[in-house]
Amino acid sequence: MAETRFSYSGKDNLEAMRLATRYNAFLVGLIERHALPDDRILDFGAGLGLFAQALRDRGHRVSCLEADADLKNRLTEQDFEAVQFPSELADDSVDYLYSLNVLEHIDDDVAALTALIPKLRAGARLLVYVPAFPVLFSAMDRLVGHHRRYTSGSLRGLLEKVGLQVERIEYADSLGFPASLAYRLLGGSGVLDASSVVTYDRWMFPLSRRIDRLTRRFVGKNVFAVARKP
Repeated sequence: MAETRFSYSGKDNLEAMRLATRYNAFLVGLIERHALPDDRILDFGAGLGLFAQALRDRGHRVSCLEADADLKNRLTEQDFEAVQFPSELADDSVDYLYSLNVLEHIDDDVAALTALIPKLRAGARLLVYVPAFPVLFSAMDRLVGHHRRYTSGSLRGLLEKVGLQVERIEYADSLGFPASLAYRLLGGSGVLDASSVVTYDRWMFPLSRRIDRLTRRFVGKNVFAVARKP
């Protein structure tokens, strides 16, 4: 992956998503489900450090890779070991890598993952969580610099292309699919409204997660995969 300067255009939306406490707790639980106590964990695309901080508070060893220089400096100020480029990491130094809503921002996602593979030890686990379904691509995606949305098939294909073994793949946030489709059709501006985030998180997301038990193979606002380096 070319080591070029990157500036994330969706920082206001990142701040708004801090208010989605149930959604964020779900993601922390999803990460921790695949983390062992002594793992050397890497947060790829750590952003504001919300998830890295939650894991550190639970006793995990977490370092951060963040391509946006501003955000990387904020992570350093929070006393995280933070780097801007994969080349700054030692080979075979990561037991578990997670990446939440990051790959869609990268023009060449194959090159991005390929650069990370040597940093994972043999048998290391990887969790990737990304926006789902191209039909949901909206002004919000454009505002924050998304290049694509994924399906379970395209995400599996990406991970297998870089040599990873996919162990689990499923959709999440089933009710987010019709909500996102309506947002696209109604021409939303792309800017997240804090009150709407809180309302959806408090009332709709818990219901959505219950429905996910039935729909996780077929539909959701997001799709995630768990993979392993052979």
